[in-house]
Amino acid sequence: MELFWEYVRAFLCGGLLCLIGQILIDKTPLTPAKILVTYVVSGVVLGALGIYKYIVAFGGAGATVPLTGFGYLLAKGVAKAVDEMGILGALTGGVTAAAGGITAAIFFGYLVALIFKPKSKS
Repeated sequence: MELFWEYVRAFLCGGLLCLIGQILIDKTPLTPAKILVTYVVSGVVLGALGIYKYIVAFGGAGATVPLTGFGYLLAKGVAKAVDEMGILGALTGGVTAAAGGITAAIFFGYLVALIFKPKSKS
């Protein structure tokens, strides 16, 4: 039964993030690109302030999978690297923490580009 509630919490957390994004798209002049950047920066700021870890504890994958989770991962990686390597960690920690996700995105993007052929919209 605990697994069921974990899914419910992930759905609610991820759904709320999507709802906020949809409201921003519908009700503001912000472009989707600006909203995506806002989500990543929000994750970094909330992660740096120590707030996002409580959201992750509640929402699980509903908090870590969206773009705010990517920003949180970057902030967490930088904090860990600064503790281990000093100021140089501020430059390397975020990319090191996100290396797996970045590699997967590049690999699967390349794989899809090989499989599918682009077509003109007209």
